[in-house]
Amino acid sequence: MNLDDLQARALEIAELYDRQHTAAGRRTWSTGDLALGFVGDVGDLAKLVMAVDGRRVIPDAEARLGHELADCLWSVLVLAGRYDVDLVAEFARMTDGVEQHLRTEEKLAGVRTDTGTG
Repeated sequence: MNLDDLQARALEIAELYDRQHTAAGRRTWSTGDLALGFVGDVGDLAKLVMAVDGRRVIPDAEARLGHELADCLWSVLVLAGRYDVDLVAEFARMTDGVEQHLRTEEKLAGVRTDTGTG
């Protein structure tokens, strides 16, 4: 699956959740609800990472890690869809900016090193 396919699938599942909530007489998830769920998933992910790294004890942490990463990805994809954010374009823009910053810092560190040894 490519990113568009993943996002379409995530939005399809979000719609199923919305229909289930409506049928049960509950309100659908707002973007705020989705963001709070994402925060919870990130917390769960952090605990699993700590367990996989040997800093916590969680049964089957390695087996559960992929699921939690996928939960986090689902939230990001749904939030991006709800806000009409082009993740591919934003990822490219973000990584280009980070790369430019790091390369500038790298050059400055090289200049500092060169001038400091003379």
